[in-house]
Amino acid sequence: MKRENNTVVSEFVFQGFSSFHEHKLTLFVVFFILYLLTLTSNVIIVTVISIDHHLHTPMYFFLSMLSTSETLYTLVIVPRMLSNLIGQSQSISLAGCATQMFFFITLAINNCFLLTAMGYDRYVAICKPLRYMVIMNKKVCAQLVWGACSIGLLVAIIQISSVFRLPFCDREVAHYFCDIHPVMKLSCADTNLHDIINFIISSLVIVVPMSLVIISYICIISTILKMASTEGRKKAFATCASHLTVVIVHYGCASIAYLKPKSENTRDQDQLISMTYTVFTPLLNPVVYTLRNKEVKDALRHAIGKKLLA
Repeated sequence: MKRENNTVVSEFVFQGFSSFHEHKLTLFVVFFILYLLTLTSNVIIVTVISIDHHLHTPMYFFLSMLSTSETLYTLVIVPRMLSNLIGQSQSISLAGCATQMFFFITLAINNCFLLTAMGYDRYVAICKPLRYMVIMNKKVCAQLVWGACSIGLLVAIIQISSVFRLPFCDREVAHYFCDIHPVMKLSCADTNLHDIINFIISSLVIVVPMSLVIISYICIISTILKMASTEGRKKAFATCASHLTVVIVHYGCASIAYLKPKSENTRDQDQLISMTYTVFTPLLNPVVYTLRNKEVKDALRHAIGKKLLA
């Protein structure tokens, strides 16, 4: 049954981690450390790629764009979450909630399609190596990044227009940020149509790029298995390992969060899933690419060495 109270709601209040009240300080310390590590590592990745001319290639261009997007993504969610954990005001205006949701959706979808662009880059590099620099020229790379950002912006506008057209009669958001599902639950109106639209859009922006990545890797694996040299196969697999690791975690979390049946999980389970893709996944990208990528590690050592000698 929908609530009949049609009181105008001017702000929302995050319930946040109310189930973990006794552990809020511990959560604050853990999340704050992870947040600092995420910001620092992503800034290092972008800086190293920008100053080392050996990394001025399409693959590292996309990686720097992904690191920038991930940094902005955490800035949208984590500072307010940390503020709420230490007892600051947990309220947010409707305009503030809409703004947070807009940037969250834009950047999340941008990340999905940037990973797809990176998958296409690996496909061209391994399956069409002789034409790589012709196909993956600067114009094409810029168009792929612009396309990823444009899709994110378009979907965010559609989603925000749909959600904030609803009348709200409850103000307690059962979450620590303005995500679509928890906010729609506060509406007095029937949200079945909005739920269907949201599910269709979520399916498209997750399944379509994920399918394109899968197709890319089917072609990549097929090409690698045809290579005569064992060393060549190892090198080809190594260039894809970092990207594939990030893809599996990113799309896995997104699928669990947005493609699962409605109300299948408890609030605590939903928050745990959300923590994975808002706190842990943004840190995974630089860690994986730094630890598993020899070129990035060499560039980082070179940059530190120059700094020490200066």
